[in-house]
Parts: sequence; structure tokens; C-alpha cells
Amino acid sequence: MVDPIRHGGNLREAAHRYGIALGDWLDLSTGINPRAYPVPPVPMDAWRRLPEDADGLAELAARHYGAPGALPVAGSQAAIRALPGVLKRGVAAVAPLTYGEYGPAFERAGHRIVGLDVASGDLENGVDHVIVANPNNPTTERIGREVLLRWHEQLAARGGTLIVDEAFADAYGDAAFSLASESERAGLVVLRSVGKFYGLAGIRAGFVLAAAPLRDALSEALGAWTVNGPARHAVQAAFNDLSWQADTRATLTRHSARLAALIRKQGFDPHATPLFVWFETDKAKALQHALATRGIWTRLFEHGASPSLRIGLTGSEEEWARFAEAFNAAVNAIR
Repeated sequence: MVDPIRHGGNLREAAHRYGIALGDWLDLSTGINPRAYPVPPVPMDAWRRLPEDADGLAELAARHYGAPGALPVAGSQAAIRALPGVLKRGVAAVAPLTYGEYGPAFERAGHRIVGLDVASGDLENGVDHVIVANPNNPTTERIGREVLLRWHEQLAARGGTLIVDEAFADAYGDAAFSLASESERAGLVVLRSVGKFYGLAGIRAGFVLAAAPLRDALSEALGAWTVNGPARHAVQAAFNDLSWQADTRATLTRHSARLAALIRKQGFDPHATPLFVWFETDKAKALQHALATRGIWTRLFEHGASPSLRIGLTGSEEEWARFAEAFNAAVNAIR
């Protein structure tokens, strides 16, 4: 049985465990942009009327991602849960340290789960479906298009599917590693999320980029009104705001580099995306605890090659100063 991995963002649990009031925490346990897109006022019709598929959101998303077609869903999580049920039952390969919902979702649908060695670049003959995050969460690894397209060709030839979760790709701008433009190919699914880069995790909106037959099957499985009216309004505004997107990418890149430099200065080997930094250390659990006693919540991983910690970005210079002081103090404490 695949054990689900706990997610970041469980701040109430941390507050209860450490006896620190909820409002006194600095939550860096997720990879969500702390400077969220400023959604304009929601028109009353978005609250009063049922969501309409013909409002242009799917077409806007397809243009935004450079994809032939897009299916709006209630966050990529909804697609991860439903996809295994519309694919042929078989063997699904998942990396041992990645977003923790893939394995359990495929196992519940009757698939057999095996490990995926991303570094090898080769697929085992018995694998029907491969699920990868690109860039990977939390290890930040990116897989090149040539490797992914070779995997897709191998899987499609045996009636299988390559699923690529690009939840963090928006932060890279014109991501050369993205397969969005190739998503009309049979046996290829690309998942995109609005929650990470745009900082709008609470609206639960994402998109499935895939060939029309699979999008139709998934839409039938999910049912009507998967994305609510206010969320559709927020996504349309965010996708059309190109200036905010460019400014935000520059800011995230700068702040991520600053965070990585602080961690490196303390002797660790950080790996970064524009939205979070991850590093392995046998002191990961002790460091998370030391930070938590100072009201800083981070994400601990205790499986994989060795224990590791993922730290998200701060949302202001005041928060940065607080974190930098707490991090240096916590490292000194555990040493």
C-alpha cells in the first residue's frame, strides 16, 4: 500500500504542537508565491450564476500555455485523482521523492506502482504510465523535452501515457522544458496549476492539456461546474495581466537566489526553483524543529536518499529579516 505524503501548509497542526498562536507564525512550508496576484473585484454575476463553459476560459488558457486545447479543473489535484480512472489499468512509474498524491491515486484505481529512476533516462519495458513533475517538487530537478518526448513515444507505442505535472513551470516564463505545445499528442497529458506562481491556491483552479478525446473523458468523469465563477474571473484577470507576470518572475527569481545564498552560507547545498529552495541534510528534522520553536514553519521530507527540507519564499522584507535571523540561530543551535 502506498502511504500518502503529508503536504505543507498544515499550519494549524504546527500551532497546536508548539503552543504558538496561529497569527504568530511565518509559514514557509509551501511553494506558493507569497505575493499573490491582486484579483480585481468579483462581479456579482460570478456569485449568482452557474459557471459557464462558454465564457472563454478554456480558450484563454490554451493560448496562455501555448497548447492546442485546455480543460479547466478544480486544481491539478482534481485531475490527479480522476486521471487514473480514465486510463487503461496497468503499471504506473512514479519517482520516489515527488508530489505525494500520484502513487495513491493510481493505486486506488487499480494500477500497480513502481519506482521511476529519472536519472537513468530509460523506461522499463513493463511500464504503462509514467508520472513526473517538471520541475520536480521538492527536488527541483528538470527533465529536458528530448527525454520526455522519447518516453512519450515509448509509452504511446504500448498504449500508455506520459503525465507531466508542470505546476511550477509558470515561474520560469517561456519554459523551454514545457510540453504544453505538444499536448495534442495521444498518450500525453500536461497539468498546469494556477495556485503556485499566481499565489491563488485557495481558488482551486488548474488545467489539463491533452488531446480532445482524453479531455472529454476526463470532463465526463469530473462532471459539470468543476471551476466556480469567482475562480474563473480571477484566472482570466491573472492570465491577461502580462506586466504583473513579468515583474513577478523577476522578483521571485531574485528572492529565491537570496534564500539559496543564505542556506549555502551555512554550509548546505541548496537546489532552487523561483518558488522554493530544497536541500538535503541529516539534520533536517532537528532544523525544522529549531525553526518551529521560533515560529517558522517549513516542510520536512524524511524519505528519499536522505532527510531534506523545503523552504518557501517570504512575502515582505520584514518577513525576510525575521527568517534570516531565525535560520542562522536555528542552524547554530543544532550544531
